[in-house]
Amino acid sequence: MSSLKFNEMKKVIVILLFTGLLLMPGNNFAQGTVKLGHINSSALFAAMPESDSAQKTLEKEREAMRKTLEELQVELNKKYEDYLKLTQDKTTSQLILTTKEEEMNTLQQRMQNFQQNAEQTLSTRSTELFKPIQEKAIKAVNTVAAENGFTYIFDTAGGAVVYTSPDSQDILALVKTKLGLK
Repeated sequence: MSSLKFNEMKKVIVILLFTGLLLMPGNNFAQGTVKLGHINSSALFAAMPESDSAQKTLEKEREAMRKTLEELQVELNKKYEDYLKLTQDKTTSQLILTTKEEEMNTLQQRMQNFQQNAEQTLSTRSTELFKPIQEKAIKAVNTVAAENGFTYIFDTAGGAVVYTSPDSQDILALVKTKLGLK
């Protein structure tokens, strides 16, 4: 499923849930005690120094893997050039050519495996690095929301919110203050 379809589904679900809350009997909306807020989580994460540090760590690891893959490609290219030279020599036996082809195929398979493993490793590493930051941000948002009496806080970064009322308060500054950020 493409991310576009997922985002569209997310919007529909948010709208349906919000509409359902409005229509529920005895809800807080009818009592006028609802306090809405919103935050751009992307702006919050960008302001957190831990995000920058995690991103630099991830980029360093990504670069090391890219360099290794590049070295493997250079090795494959050299083997291919050597193979081509051997095919030009009429005295090269079929056994030698077959062996060289197998070597290239094996190296190519190693490269593909490395690339797949690198992508999985980087994905796992990204989760390891950013999950604590995300948890810290969520905890701060929850604390600010509780301390300031908010009923709902919407994240405007994901594109799921299609309208923000002027009555909705942007709590980014409050959360940054809670986290000691400028």
